[in-house]
Amino acid sequence: MKKFVSILLCLCLIGVYNASASDEGRDKPKDPKPKKEKKEKSEIRTGWTFGILPSVAFDADRGFQYGVLANVYDFGDGSIYPEYFHSLYFEAAYTTKRSGLFRFAYDSKKLIPNHRLKIDLSYLPDALCDFYGFNGYQTVYNSGWGKKKADDYISRAFYKSKRDLIRFAADIDGTIGGNWLWNAGIGFLGYQIDHVNLAMINKGKKPENMLPEVDGLYEKYTKWGILAPNEANGGWHPYLRGGLSYDSRDRQQNTRKGMHAEIFWTYNAAFGEDKEFNNLMFNASFKHFVPVYQDYITFAYRVATQLTVAGNSPFYLSNYYNNLFIQRVLYEGLGGANTLRGIMRNRITAPGYAFANVEFRFKICKFDIGKEHFFFGVNPFFDAGMILQRYRMDENAIRSSIAENDPEFDMNDLDKYILFGKDAQVYRPHLSAGIGLKLMMNDNFVLSVDWAAPFDKRDNGSLANFYVKMGYMF
Repeated sequence: MKKFVSILLCLCLIGVYNASASDEGRDKPKDPKPKKEKKEKSEIRTGWTFGILPSVAFDADRGFQYGVLANVYDFGDGSIYPEYFHSLYFEAAYTTKRSGLFRFAYDSKKLIPNHRLKIDLSYLPDALCDFYGFNGYQTVYNSGWGKKKADDYISRAFYKSKRDLIRFAADIDGTIGGNWLWNAGIGFLGYQIDHVNLAMINKGKKPENMLPEVDGLYEKYTKWGILAPNEANGGWHPYLRGGLSYDSRDRQQNTRKGMHAEIFWTYNAAFGEDKEFNNLMFNASFKHFVPVYQDYITFAYRVATQLTVAGNSPFYLSNYYNNLFIQRVLYEGLGGANTLRGIMRNRITAPGYAFANVEFRFKICKFDIGKEHFFFGVNPFFDAGMILQRYRMDENAIRSSIAENDPEFDMNDLDKYILFGKDAQVYRPHLSAGIGLKLMMNDNFVLSVDWAAPFDKRDNGSLANFYVKMGYMF
């Protein structure tokens, strides 16, 4: 892993090519200025700049990622640096665990005067999407069932399903006064969900490496009636979003001080057989950045919640963590690189939950390469989350459904899959901790390498929980 991270950092340093129509002569002011002021001006980027990189990353849940990405910034006259006037982001990548990423994102603070507009269009196929059942600890996780070398191995795809997601989002905000903003957005989420396509996964493999033809947890939940027929295969959900936010941060990336709070509601529509899944979701989050020592040490934390306040939420929408502005490829909660690091992706699936992230951000060293400004950093962190609203799982109804639809199943083994009563521990917190490394360029482009481990092995049976991503978690 150390070699991999070193190679990745080298690629980041040598793979970035910058072009700026405004750069020529920008460090040669007409009027002589004191040395200090000249140095400050040299740190300001102006005009257009772009970076082209191999889209190389690693995620404990998704595997090794390979592809290409490009980010184009327009800093204009530099008057709002390190913020930008326009940003265009392109990425196409695939992972060794058969998860795809095809995305275009546009972010502008100038296209509509006094407003910020952000547009996202993504196609995210996932041949082996994590599925760990409902309500966190109520669904038993047996790490050996998915590990080939384990004595009780069933299949590497036992806790998997197939999921394709098409997403379009258009969000805008405007100033109310001071640091207060109004927010609005429209978009749609299109999910196609099914059992793992074993024929595709096994194609070209030697017989000893093929995945066996057995039911995974997703198939069992479908057969047992826990997943309703109009929920099991996904659906299309246009949505409307609106809310308020407060932002006193000094900058969006590499924030040194300030607060960012938001509350908003999302109405997800559904049609036809899926119309029972019309729902209204409420989100609130609070981020606080406290400078401890100049710009070298910052204490940062985030607390957030997502609740289903009306209607019913299908499990796949409960796994989607709503955001006013999409910055990462996919926000999934709870569990994984974007909410609870070290805890398996989608480990906690419930209609309502809350979580918190706490970390110290240390800058270790700063340096320049040409006209680009870099720093290395380290950040120890602690993550916590818990269910606030659970899916109702009636033991008698489940047993009746199993008896009718899966008569060969031994009912005495049900507690190997689902726990009921006090044993379910639905509302028990899920905790993890770890440490991250950061490489930042020009206070905007951030390469992040995190490692984390859960406090409870039921949240992850492995310690190889590395995440190589772009940007800070929050």
